Amino acid sequence: MLKYISSCFILLATLMVNANTPIEDPIPSAVNPFYKYNYEECDFCGCGSTGGGMGYGTIGNENFIGIRYIYQRYQSRDGIFNNSPWVEENFNTLQLWGKIPVTEKLSVTAILPYHFHNRNFVDGSSQSIDGIGDLSVLAFYSLITPKVDGLYANQQTTFKHMLEIGGGVKMPTGAYDRANNEGSVNPSFQVGTGSWDYILAANYSVGYETWGLGVLANYTFKTENNADYHFGNQFTYGVNVSKVYNTLSIDKIIPYAGLAGEVYAENESYGLPVADTKGNVMFARLGAEISFGKLGTGVNVMLPVHQDLNAGNVEAKYRLGLHLNYML
Repeated sequence: MLKYISSCFILLATLMVNANTPIEDPIPSAVNPFYKYNYEECDFCGCGSTGGGMGYGTIGNENFIGIRYIYQRYQSRDGIFNNSPWVEENFNTLQLWGKIPVTEKLSVTAILPYHFHNRNFVDGSSQSIDGIGDLSVLAFYSLITPKVDGLYANQQTTFKHMLEIGGGVKMPTGAYDRANNEGSVNPSFQVGTGSWDYILAANYSVGYETWGLGVLANYTFKTENNADYHFGNQFTYGVNVSKVYNTLSIDKIIPYAGLAGEVYAENESYGLPVADTKGNVMFARLGAEISFGKLGTGVNVMLPVHQDLNAGNVEAKYRLGLHLNYML
């Protein structure tokens, strides 16, 4: 896992060294907006790659409160043999989420999910679980922020960059059922981890005229829950390119594309490693956001381009995200 962490932070450092132009204040959004990448956040658990919170915020990076829906489709092998049957799994999540400014450089983000998952077995039986998930609260501080260098838009430089660092906690507000970790089916079929988990994050962004490029890296330290089960730590990385368009009827249209990946360490049970529970997955991500007045909405799709989850016993099919926000 260290090679993934090192590679991503090296990429962050390289971009920061190259971005040596003085930091500038954004020109009004109709001329030169600067849009930041989102943190890919796993608000589920384990190596079954049931993360896909799809970010702590929006591409436009506004302060907001809103609601988001996430759908994820997987299949998991029900057995230990190569010819064991596959189980179809559907993960559905509704999130109340928001980004609240505290000071000019400090903001707090909170996400409270409600999960309703189901899976269908080859014998015709099915299993469903639902309930409130784990609450995540994070604070982000801007180490590098744009500043004004001209009174008028045509006096301001069109290039700028920004760096944020953050940290927070995921609280065990969701129910955890150890029985869902037994056997060979996806161990991440849960509404909560039952553990207190801690998150560190870094986000670097570069903007030029109406284009934006962002790179992220974050790491989640997971702890053992009261049932003596420890989901493996998780590293998340990504890169995103976006462009802003303005129209007479819509304030902003922001299409974006990029890559996002997740790397999971091995789970432990009663302090012992659980075989075939580590892995990694990389997604191609495509989406768009639209804002009009105080309202913002968006959609994005994530398709796997490479994956090795649970020694091939779990396969991610795709993820879909929709959101509707009120800008503060």
